[in-house]
Amino acid sequence: MAYPDALLSRGERVVVHKHPSWKVLIAPAVWFVVIIAAAFTGAALMRRWEDHVIGWWITAAVAVVLLVLLVLVPFLRWRTEHFVITNHHIFFRTGILNRTEHRIPLIHVQNMQTDVTFLGRLLGYGTLIVESAADQPLTFRNVASLPTVQHTLNQLIMDDRDRYRGGGPGPAPAGPIPATPPLPPAHG
Repeated sequence: MAYPDALLSRGERVVVHKHPSWKVLIAPAVWFVVIIAAAFTGAALMRRWEDHVIGWWITAAVAVVLLVLLVLVPFLRWRTEHFVITNHHIFFRTGILNRTEHRIPLIHVQNMQTDVTFLGRLLGYGTLIVESAADQPLTFRNVASLPTVQHTLNQLIMDDRDRYRGGGPGPAPAGPIPATPPLPPAHG
């Protein structure tokens, strides 16, 4: 079962499921080309040596170690980092061997902040900082299509709060209702 399908509550559906922006894969792609080119160049230069076979093995070993550290590990980090918004929660999971996961109910989101650099504006990514009632602010870096994600998250938060107040679609959930001040009457 794909992440986070096993974690969803009844009636909960995934609205946004993202990995970090593709821009985090630029450096590993460049490293891949550089390492392969350097390894082949080194192997070609070693053909003139008497014991070139040992040099080839050393070159291959160094190239494999660098490929794992500079290409494979960043790719796996990108692939295993999930930013998911459902109609009830925000999920964030990261980690290759050890995993860290956060699950924030939308009703507990108190503030959102975005940080978009100039390059982020050009390439369409940014940082989303979410403050909740119980946790320290969580920072989600390299979120692709950040304005769309923020708009979707704002709408889901409002829908979730309306649902808890009993004014949204579907029945109000059982259990305590979070305290919210009453809205003043509209005068027109």
